[in-house]
Amino acid sequence: MSADAPSFATTAVLPWISLAARVILGGVVLYAGLIKIVDLPQSVVAVKAYQFPISDGLETFLGNALPVVEILLGLMIVAGLASRWTGLLGGVMMVVYIGAIASAWARGLSIDCGCLTPGGFLDADQKTRYGLDIARDAGLIVCAVWLILFPASRFSADAWIHPSHSKEL
Repeated sequence: MSADAPSFATTAVLPWISLAARVILGGVVLYAGLIKIVDLPQSVVAVKAYQFPISDGLETFLGNALPVVEILLGLMIVAGLASRWTGLLGGVMMVVYIGAIASAWARGLSIDCGCLTPGGFLDADQKTRYGLDIARDAGLIVCAVWLILFPASRFSADAWIHPSHSKEL
C-alpha cells in the first residue's frame, strides 16, 4: 500500500462519524429553531430574559431572526452542504450560546436559556439548568470541530455537488 493511499479509517469509518456529527449538530440546531419559530413573541421574551444592555429593537430583531437562522443553518448542516463552513458556524453559535448562558448564571438570573425550550424567566419553584445547558452545547462544539476537521461524510450534498472531492468515500 502506498503512502498516498487512504486508510481504512479514512474511507470506511470517518465518513460515518462525520455523518453522525452532522445529524447531531444540525438536528439540534434545526430543532431549536423550529420550536422557536412557532411562537416568535416567546422567542423575543427569551432573548429579553438575558437582560443584555442592548436596545429593545435589537432584542426584538434577535428574537425574531434567531429561529430563522437556526432553521436554515440546521438544514444546511444536516444536508451536508458546505459542511466545513456550516460546522464552523454551528460551533461559533454554540460558543456564543455558552457565553450567554454563563453570563446569565454569573449574574444570578433565573431563566430558562431558551435553547431547546421556549425560554424566559423561571418561576420561583423552577430551577435553572445552566450546567447541563453548557455541557450540551460543549458536546455540540465537539461535533462542530469534528466537521471542521473531517467534513467529508456519507449522504452529503457536498459529495453530490462535488463528486471529485469525495472519490475516496
